[in-house]
Amino acid sequence: MNETLVIITMAVVAIIFLISAIYFVRSRKTKRIKKSLSELEIEKNKIDSSPIIPELAKVEAFLKNEKVEAMYKEWTKRLQIIKDEQIPKLTDMMLETEYSLSQKDYKTALYKIAKLEMELYKVRTNSDFLLGEIKEITSSEERSRVIITDFKVKFRELHQKFEDSKNEFGNIAPIIANRFELISKHFEDFEAIMDNNDYTEVNGVLKNIDDLLKHMSIVIDEVPSILLLSKSVLPKKIAEVEDVYNKMLKANYPLDYLNVEYNVDEANKKINDIIVRTQELNLEDSLFELKVLLDYFESLFADFEKEKNARASYNETNNNFKNKLAKVNEVVNDIFAQLEDLKNVYNLSEDSINTLKQIYAELQVIDEDYQSLAEHMMKNTFAYSKMLKELELLINRLATLEDRLDSTLDTLGNMREDEVRARQQLEEIKVVLKDAKLKMREYNLPVIPQSYYVELNEASSAIREIVKELDKKPITISVLNTRVDTARDLVLKLYSKTRELLRTAAFAETVIIYGNRYRSSFDGLSNKLNLAEQLFLKGEYQKSLELTINLLNKIEPGIYDRLLKMYKPDNEGESYE
Repeated sequence: MNETLVIITMAVVAIIFLISAIYFVRSRKTKRIKKSLSELEIEKNKIDSSPIIPELAKVEAFLKNEKVEAMYKEWTKRLQIIKDEQIPKLTDMMLETEYSLSQKDYKTALYKIAKLEMELYKVRTNSDFLLGEIKEITSSEERSRVIITDFKVKFRELHQKFEDSKNEFGNIAPIIANRFELISKHFEDFEAIMDNNDYTEVNGVLKNIDDLLKHMSIVIDEVPSILLLSKSVLPKKIAEVEDVYNKMLKANYPLDYLNVEYNVDEANKKINDIIVRTQELNLEDSLFELKVLLDYFESLFADFEKEKNARASYNETNNNFKNKLAKVNEVVNDIFAQLEDLKNVYNLSEDSINTLKQIYAELQVIDEDYQSLAEHMMKNTFAYSKMLKELELLINRLATLEDRLDSTLDTLGNMREDEVRARQQLEEIKVVLKDAKLKMREYNLPVIPQSYYVELNEASSAIREIVKELDKKPITISVLNTRVDTARDLVLKLYSKTRELLRTAAFAETVIIYGNRYRSSFDGLSNKLNLAEQLFLKGEYQKSLELTINLLNKIEPGIYDRLLKMYKPDNEGESYE
């Protein structure tokens, strides 16, 4: 009996709990749906109270204009639809949703709320769009007056700028003056439209004025530069180019590859076209195109200078190469003239003989290629810059062949070979010494250290010792080799010192110039920079550099590394070692 009573009690409790849970869930759903309905009703009321009617009332003052009157009637109809059809429909949908909710039909209620939200969004969009269209007219005058005031200020500024520099516009000035009159006419059109309350046409007029003012701003800024470039700067530049070009042609420079004559004709056509377009105030890309032409003609001077330098380099390099080639031919021919004797005396291996034959054959090819190059040069077939590159390739081939020849001659071990090689090295050492002197002459150093002259004299003296040793009969090869090694080491040391001296001086000068920007900004800096300049002028370039770098490091930590990365002499990396 007790067990049955417990089971019945538990069942009753479970039923009560289940009923309570169902009631709680339904209660929450009901509250949530009612809250949504309440929020939607607020939104509906906002639409209903939208200030469309007051704005429409403002439009009535503008009904003198037919277009505005037609728009007013159309807006009134759309407002009537919102008030008499769409908002009542929202009210009916809310009532239907409330009825479904009262019947506990939550699924239907939620579905109707979703439809209500969509319909509400559509009505709100219609209302907002309508209000925006009406305000476009009602606020048009005030907004347009603000805009037109700004335009008039800009117009006066541009016109004043034009008047102040009218002589810079040449024969384009009357055209620009007419354009200003056209803009003034548009201002008058604006006032007429405002007097007639024709606000539908205002935006078009304002856009026209805005476009004209923007274009006029470009005209005022660019026309003087266009006229200056097209009628003065470029014609003078072209005349200079043609003058230099014709002089170089008379001096037998091969310049066909530059197409100067064709490009000058095309440039003149382009300039004439730009002048015509400028008279129509069509300035699109005109200034850019003129600057491109100016850059091109400026670059031609660099090309001309390149050819002049290339010819000078070619002539010098050609003479050196011609002499070296003749010496190599002399050495190789001398070896082949004595080859049988050498074979009998020194028992040369077949590999050495074959290598000599290969060198001889390759040397003949180099001779033929050089002869072909010389013929092209005589005919002015190619530019000197190209010919110089071809000559450099021959130099590299001859240098490679010389290396193989030297390597082969090492196996002969005779005095004749050592003498020839010594003479060749003597010429090379002279070339290095000459290059060192040339480098020193290229830079206008205020002072050359006395120690440099000492080393120069030592190097020159060492070369003279080689010549003395070569003139001796018989030649002591061990002494000759020692003389050559000594001279080579001294000349290379001098060459390295030349490079380092010039590099240090140039870098010191650059750092002083960089430091000048801080002269007036830091106390005492000017005096120390003056001291650095004095050291520089005395030839103490390293001390000058160290002093300036230490000063700048206090102002810009790490400046030495940055300047070192930025600075690199033109001949950096060249070496004879």
